Amino acid sequence: MPVNLSRRTMKLDILFIVAHPDDVELCSAGTVIRHVAMGHHVGIADLTAGELGTRGNAQLRAEEAADAARIMGISMRENLGLPDGFFDFSRAGKEKIIKVVRKYQPEVVITNAVRDRHPDHGRAAQLVAESCFLSGLPKIELKEGDQVLQAWRPRQVYHMIQDHYISPDICVDITPYIDQKTEAVMAFKSQFYDPQSTEPSTPISGLDFQEFLKARAREMGRLIGVEYAEGYTMQGPVKKDSLLP
Repeated sequence: MPVNLSRRTMKLDILFIVAHPDDVELCSAGTVIRHVAMGHHVGIADLTAGELGTRGNAQLRAEEAADAARIMGISMRENLGLPDGFFDFSRAGKEKIIKVVRKYQPEVVITNAVRDRHPDHGRAAQLVAESCFLSGLPKIELKEGDQVLQAWRPRQVYHMIQDHYISPDICVDITPYIDQKTEAVMAFKSQFYDPQSTEPSTPISGLDFQEFLKARAREMGRLIGVEYAEGYTMQGPVKKDSLLP
């Protein structure tokens, strides 16, 4: 079942639309927490339940995702129910994404890396970007129950930087929130290091992966002169009224 932390439809400032539960936490939890602390409304739509993950299962992942959502303080989290590993560019899949974009009318959408080790990530990046464009076309008529969903196109689509390094176009300082980010990541406890676990080892289940996450945040922070940061790439330029910081 979808996890929805909201009792009513709300307008969001930022909506993450990503392939798997834990994608946001691993790459962007600090960004989420920073914007929530600033008073912005942030939400997450997970495309799949992560049911093909080597460790755990879909039900456990949903419980972990709900725990992480509470830690980050987000306004809503939904699961769109696309098949893990096998979602494609079908009209049905795009319409699910268009509906969630129109429902929450985010100013900014953040999605997966444009390319990465996991093939779902690059595919989700393209699928979400295309769907955000299509969401702005009024002749695509969709409803949520009896409600007609009006055309809406986010002002900007950003892409996370995930396992494989990509040079960022923009970095967000998360230094004050690094410990809370770690807490949100570790809400997905079935995924990570547990000396008592009898499940198979994976590329993210060793102690070295935790070191990698913090090192990546330090690497991004170094680029902008802070201790920790998260990086993003963009599809197009950002409007600026001044070049001064």
